[in-house]
Formats: sequence, structure tokens, C-alpha cells
Amino acid sequence: MKRIEIDVIDPGAERAALLAWAARVDAGEAQPAATPRLHFSSYRQLHGAMTEKRMALLEHVARHEGLSIRQLAVQLERDYRNVYDDVQRLVQLGLIEIQDGHLHVPYDEVDIRKTLREAA
Repeated sequence: MKRIEIDVIDPGAERAALLAWAARVDAGEAQPAATPRLHFSSYRQLHGAMTEKRMALLEHVARHEGLSIRQLAVQLERDYRNVYDDVQRLVQLGLIEIQDGHLHVPYDEVDIRKTLREAA
């Protein structure tokens, strides 16, 4: 099952994690294949990008692969231009791909989370 993790992370914590990762790479440590991740610095930013309508659109495309944007707009009973804009934003985020004019979701699962505190 192909999964992407979406999380809200403090920019300082993200910077520290990236520096720690870079130090491990520089030390020659083998790095396991990483789960794709999408980070947001606040819930406002997350909810601005992943609106309820965009999540519904993403779920619909995942269940009905190969639709065009026009077909998607008709099936969702939404305005074409708004669906087009939402698809473009999800493409920018890497959550939807367009292949030969058809929509595809490259993930089976989206894991959205927020770490409250690091484990001891």
C-alpha cells in the first residue's frame, strides 16, 4: 500500500530534523526508503491547501481513476473552473497526477497527523 504522510510541523523542528538527517547522510549511514511526506507549518496552511472539497475530490479520483477534469466536475456536480483550480492545487502538492489528460492518485492512503511532543 503506497502512503503519503501529511503533517503540521513547527519550522524549527523541521529544520532540526533535516539537519539530523543530513548529518546521518554525511556520516555514510544507509538511509531506508522514506515514506513521502508533505509538511505544513500551521493548521491554517494545511486547511487552506486541503479543504473539505479538495479532500472529497481526491477521494473521488482515487476511487474512479482515469477521469478527465470535465468528467470529474460533472460527477461531483461542481463548477468546472473550481474543480480545475482544485485539481491544479492537488497536482502542485503531488497528490494527483495527470497522465494523458486523465487523473490519477499515486497513493492508496493519506495519513494526516500532528505530533504534540516528541517521544522521550
